[in-house]
Amino acid sequence: MGNKIRWGILGTGRIARAFAEGLKHTINGELIAIASRTFESAQSFANEWEIPHAFGSYEELAGSELLDAVYIATPHTEHLKNAVLCMEKRKAVLCEKPLAINAYQVSEMIQKAKEHDVLLMEGMWSRFPPLMHEVRRLIQENEIGEIRTIHADFGFRPEHKDPEGRLFNPNLGGGSLLDVGIYPLSFSSMLNGKPKSFVTDWTRGETGVDEQASIILKYPNGSMAILHSSIQSDTNQEAFISGTEGTIKIHKQCWRPQKITISTRKNSKNKVIELPFSGNGFNYEAEHFSQLLIDGKKESDIMSLNESLEIITLLDEIRGSWGFSYPFE
Repeated sequence: MGNKIRWGILGTGRIARAFAEGLKHTINGELIAIASRTFESAQSFANEWEIPHAFGSYEELAGSELLDAVYIATPHTEHLKNAVLCMEKRKAVLCEKPLAINAYQVSEMIQKAKEHDVLLMEGMWSRFPPLMHEVRRLIQENEIGEIRTIHADFGFRPEHKDPEGRLFNPNLGGGSLLDVGIYPLSFSSMLNGKPKSFVTDWTRGETGVDEQASIILKYPNGSMAILHSSIQSDTNQEAFISGTEGTIKIHKQCWRPQKITISTRKNSKNKVIELPFSGNGFNYEAEHFSQLLIDGKKESDIMSLNESLEIITLLDEIRGSWGFSYPFE
């Protein structure tokens, strides 16, 4: 395997392009293959991104001996099938968030990873930029004391509301919760762990999916998180951590953090830290995963499989409280 991981991507959509761009800025990975459901689509993507190998089926890419790792960039509903296909061929798998549609599917993926002894990780790319490492360090070193409240949101209004598109189609796992709500939920999980209870409400859209959702989480120590997701309107897309001794604000956009402001009781002057991206941000996730693979590890300490399972279980419980399930569940 050496010191550079050979990557392939399943899927040729927007998120595949973002990951392809990110790989350009890594020191330990290179993109050598792309797969689509048709060879024409794969070849077109390969020509555009100067990728040496194009495959007209996911099965061909998964079985190729040219690759070490695969990035799953297909719709939510295909993650389980595509990831298992690759893991059965002993490929390490980085799967775009959410890892799968529900906890049952995520459990299946984790079982397959252990069965085939391969590295599997959820692609929650917002955890890996340098500034998010800094946020974790500040919390661990008690810079703002004990966390009492987290506020975070992610909402946007798409230009076109296509009922057959990924965002609004229940058959494709559409809705705000799995698409963007998972960001603030994962952020809160990263800092506070598993909540003991929650309250929530939602807005059902014309196609039946959740177009807005608000969630309040309560943790065993009494701290709380107030979270919101939307595909009806643009929100601040900021995060605010309030502690007993100060606050940390992650400026817009909190899911691609590049600027924070720290305010503490012991310092009268606010401290601003800016760490602009090198690359488009996906490179940090890709480098982390590649290094795990080079080091022979089977799990990430930043985005563990157990935490991915806890998060999707919470998402299931939230949807269950609404009485909302997808047609295929």
